[in-house]
Amino acid sequence: MSYEGEMLKKMRMPARKEVEEALLKTLIKHNGTIKEFATGEEIVEEIADLFSLNEEQRSVVLERIYRKEDRVVKTPLWHRLLYRAADSLSKDKFVTRPTTTIQLTNKREWMLTEKGYDAALNLLEISTTQKDLLPIKSFEVQKLVNKIKSSPKPEKYDPFENLRRKKTVTKALSIRSRGFRQAVIESYDYRCSVCGLKINSPDNLYWEVEAAHIVPHSKKGKDDIWNGIALCRLHHWAFDVGWFSLTDDFKILLSTKYDRLPNDYGKFGNIDFLKNVITSNQPLLLPEIKSLNPHEASIQWHRENIFYK
Repeated sequence: MSYEGEMLKKMRMPARKEVEEALLKTLIKHNGTIKEFATGEEIVEEIADLFSLNEEQRSVVLERIYRKEDRVVKTPLWHRLLYRAADSLSKDKFVTRPTTTIQLTNKREWMLTEKGYDAALNLLEISTTQKDLLPIKSFEVQKLVNKIKSSPKPEKYDPFENLRRKKTVTKALSIRSRGFRQAVIESYDYRCSVCGLKINSPDNLYWEVEAAHIVPHSKKGKDDIWNGIALCRLHHWAFDVGWFSLTDDFKILLSTKYDRLPNDYGKFGNIDFLKNVITSNQPLLLPEIKSLNPHEASIQWHRENIFYK
């Protein structure tokens, strides 16, 4: 048995397979990415807590001689075990290594692949049909997000999907739908473009903001950045039913029909959910990168077909 193996046995450390499963579950909790296993990283302690490791198990070190420089290198055994587990997952294509992820995100992180995402959901006994509802990043989805955000905005644009959609949700369609959602909410800095609301759930897993289609899916609207806008749930609904729309220069248009509602409609106490938050001609909160703004063709269609003047 190797020196490392002897130390793992002596310290009664968890089996590598158990650590691999814990890593997959933890990646779901952290939206699909976790940092490298360095001293001081929260993730190191978080997973140690899952196994109820004592202080000695967390701090004991492996010592080896680095012959090139003739010096002793000390590595925490727990960090080494985490790395071994993550390395094994990467060999099986469940995660990407930090050296691969950094080329995509400029961050040294371990990231779930679609295969790893499915495995993690299976361990958590969550149906894979929930994938489109969860805001988990995978390497494949992030690749698509990067491609969407780097594409030049076309002068002429057709916001409609010309190909007939299949009723069954294929893997490619799922990635495309999730890539659209992630690209939109990232571009708008996770805030509603109308009211500016930016908030996530207490476990940091879910963002309140949604990626709204300007030309809706029901009308074969495309899943791309120029047919998308980030809206909170309430203003998403108001936009979809036509209470407001947008001008070509991204200012808000309020429906005149709103003034005809009974006085007790649309109120949070004494606060009006539209008029105390937004006004006509109010500029939209747009992405920093102008090429990610909604396309005028999508907006024009919404004004002419959804909006009630």
